[in-house]
Amino acid sequence: MDHIFIRDFRLPTLIGFHRRERVVPQTIRLDLEIGIANTAVFKSDKVADCIDYDKVTARIREVASEHVNLVETLAERVATLVLEEFGAAWVKVSIAKLGILKDAGLVGVTVERRR
Repeated sequence: MDHIFIRDFRLPTLIGFHRRERVVPQTIRLDLEIGIANTAVFKSDKVADCIDYDKVTARIREVASEHVNLVETLAERVATLVLEEFGAAWVKVSIAKLGILKDAGLVGVTVERRR
C-alpha cells in the first residue's frame, strides 16, 4: 500500500492531566503513515497531486498547540485532520511522550483510521 511517512516528528505541547503537565510543555514524538489516495502523483510529478507533508506538519503544530489531557485525544485529532483536510485514504498516527516513565523511553498510543 502506497503511503507517505513522517517519522520522529517532535514538538512541544501541553499534554496531560497532572497539574504540572497543564503548564509545562512536554516534547512529544509523532510517527505518521498517510495512505495516498491520488495515485496520479506517481506519473505527474506534481505537488498538487500529492499530500504536502510540510502543510500536514504545520497543521499538526496548530492542533498540538491546544492543551489536551490524553495522548489518545491528540492522536484522534491528528488522524481526523489528515483524513478530512488532506484527503488521505487512511492514516496511522503514533504519538509518544518522551521519558514520562522512569524505566521507559516512550509511552504512547497508535491509532489507525480510514475514510
